[in-house]
Amino acid sequence: MPKRGPSPGDSSAAARASSSAKEQELDARWFRAVADYTYDWESWHDPEGRLLWVNPAVERITGYSVAECLAMPDYPLPIVAEEDRPRVLDVLARARRRESGCNVEFRIVHCGKGIRWMAISWQPMYADSQSNNQSAYLGFRASTRDVTERHRLREQLRLHAEHLEHLVQERTARLRQLEQRQRQMEKLVALGQLAAGVAHEINNPLAGIRNAFELVKDALSPEHEHFELLELIDREIERISNIVHQMYQLYRRNPQRPSEFTMGQVVGEVVYLLANVARKSLVSLNWDPSTAPLRVFLPEGEVKQILYNIIRNAIQATPPAGVVKVWAATGDEEISIHVQDQGTGIPADVLPRIFDPFFSTKQGASPTGMGLGLSVSRSLIEAMGGRIEVATELGRGSCFTMTFPVEVETAEEESHE
Repeated sequence: MPKRGPSPGDSSAAARASSSAKEQELDARWFRAVADYTYDWESWHDPEGRLLWVNPAVERITGYSVAECLAMPDYPLPIVAEEDRPRVLDVLARARRRESGCNVEFRIVHCGKGIRWMAISWQPMYADSQSNNQSAYLGFRASTRDVTERHRLREQLRLHAEHLEHLVQERTARLRQLEQRQRQMEKLVALGQLAAGVAHEINNPLAGIRNAFELVKDALSPEHEHFELLELIDREIERISNIVHQMYQLYRRNPQRPSEFTMGQVVGEVVYLLANVARKSLVSLNWDPSTAPLRVFLPEGEVKQILYNIIRNAIQATPPAGVVKVWAATGDEEISIHVQDQGTGIPADVLPRIFDPFFSTKQGASPTGMGLGLSVSRSLIEAMGGRIEVATELGRGSCFTMTFPVEVETAEEESHE
């Protein structure tokens, strides 16, 4: 029986099958090329989570080759930073449950570049995109992107935000200090005006009382039985006079003109004036004049008044047998005089008020003033461009530091500017 040749229909079917196979092969080549040259780190996993394929981008991102990844047990955990492995294990578990997710961040340990940040996204894969049934489930794919630079920028933004917040806090605190200072200055102006007016009204009758008292005192002999009372009256008149003088200083309308002098000499003169006060209080007053040889250009009388007030306060705060130390420290444009007492220190709730006018912590049967010394001293030194600072410790005493500029401008110099 003669053989029958291929029919035209068979040739057409074979041709179609061959063409379809070539198209599938071409599609697979294109698909693999796209997958291999994807910029992100791509990997495919079977339904159990085992690695089936990973693209060459893994070596650029992690430092590990494709072959090393395919041979790696528990991929990708050996690449992941140890502290982030629980997070990646959770991602793998979710992927095996056919869940999808995106942008879960974790760190890897790059072979040559240290720690780098990654963000992984994943989704399940099916044989037929139109049917997500159980039999068609193939596993899942994961796409990992290097977000190290994003993390670096995020960290810079965080640090910048913290810096800005710190600046805002500093400026806010500074504004509060300025507002407090402004309120204090307004209070000083009001109290100063009142004090100056009262002092003016007291000064005239006080001068008359003193003159009349001198006549009475001269008329009595030292042997008179009440002559000691005259001495007491004389001291009390002098104390009133000092208080009036302080009240004038609180609102000084005509500040003294600056002159050139040696700071050490002026401090020595004040120490000499207060030596008797210290002696009566059984307090030692230590001052080394060699520590302040610097010449300054300041209002000498006001400098003496500031030093007098601070050192006298230190003597009054120090118990008998105690020591008041006075020393100096010089800088480029300023000189500081330190006065250390051995008193009980200043409580924290009292410290903010010690420069308030008419505030005093001194107690006893014969108070020595109206609480104007520190207020006047700070007003005078700040008018020169200086400052007074206090360091105190309960039970150990206080140290007042008066910082003076080396030179203060005169009114004539300011008017020419």
